[in-house]
Amino acid sequence: MAKKELTFEEALAALEKTAADLRKDNISLEEAMMLFENGRELYAKCAEILNEAKQKIEIFTKEQNDEQ
Repeated sequence: MAKKELTFEEALAALEKTAADLRKDNISLEEAMMLFENGRELYAKCAEILNEAKQKIEIFTKEQNDEQ
């Protein structure tokens, strides 16, 4: 079964939860490393979504300026 593609809001919420989990006092090194890697993936997903949105806005803005 294919993995569901996360929305920006879902990825950001998961990243925030991961960061909170990393701040817990009784976390093992192995769990911290797993959470850190997951956090890096979530951060990359958020950055990718934001970059795509930025590119779309730049294209739309250019098209609007070209029409005027």
